[in-house]
Amino acid sequence: MKNRVREYRNKYKLTQKELAELVFVTQRTIISLEKGQYKPSIMLAYRLACVFETTVENLFCLAENKALEDQMYENL
Repeated sequence: MKNRVREYRNKYKLTQKELAELVFVTQRTIISLEKGQYKPSIMLAYRLACVFETTVENLFCLAENKALEDQMYENL
């Protein structure tokens, strides 16, 4: 899942550990999120969006992810 967590974290000058503490997860979870290896719960996505003062849709590139998904299904 494509996301902008690293981009926003850097913009807000937060370490992975600081961000993890703000949203009540482990640093490992933030690392996995930034690598696109972890799909967050709705609550975690909301907490992250609140910290970064943006929307869940913007933070997690939902329009871009849907387009990629649609393309995958067309190729089946």
